[in-house]
Amino acid sequence: MSEVLMWALDIGALAVGMAVLLCGWRLLRGPSLPDRILALDTLYMGLVALVVLLGIRHDSPLVFEAALIVAMLGFVSTVALARYVARGDVVE
Repeated sequence: MSEVLMWALDIGALAVGMAVLLCGWRLLRGPSLPDRILALDTLYMGLVALVVLLGIRHDSPLVFEAALIVAMLGFVSTVALARYVARGDVVE
């Protein structure tokens, strides 16, 4: 890989890592429950982006499957949490 691509991946991973930390802070200190659910959803998306960036950086195709699993689990958990908050029950 070229040196410019390596620098760009490092800077991107640093930026996404900072966003994940800020989302974690919002998850812990959010003023309301919907803010915390949104922070959790954003945290999953940031984690997927970070895993993909690190997979490109280390040239590992196995990491992309892990990112896909994290994305699916994040989506399902966000939907379940939103249904629980809206209706009080996940499964009808």
